[in-house]
Amino acid sequence: MQNKVHQEPGLSPQMSTVISISREDITPDYVTWSLFNTLFMNFCCLGFIAFAYSVKSRDRKMVGDITGAQAFASTAKCLNIWALIFIIILTIISMILYLKIL
Repeated sequence: MQNKVHQEPGLSPQMSTVISISREDITPDYVTWSLFNTLFMNFCCLGFIAFAYSVKSRDRKMVGDITGAQAFASTAKCLNIWALIFIIILTIISMILYLKIL
C-alpha cells in the first residue's frame, strides 16, 4: 500500500491510497457451482460435500492460506464435475427408459 500526497498551489494536500492486488492470489472457490449442485443435482450428496469444500476454500482464502485454498478448491471442482457427470448419465438413462415404456 502506498500513500501519495498531491498538492496544488493554494489547496490543502489530499491523501490517496493505492492497493496493489496480484493476479496469482485470486483462487476460484466454486461456491456458486457447488450451491447449484447442492440444490438441483445432489447425487449421493456430492453437491453438498462440494459445497462444504468450497466454503473451506473461501475460509482459507480469507485467512491468507493460498495453498490450502487451492487444495480445497481443487477437491470441490472434482466433486462438482462428478456430480454433473452422474446427473447427465442418470438423465440420459431415464429418458431412454421413459421412451421405451411409451
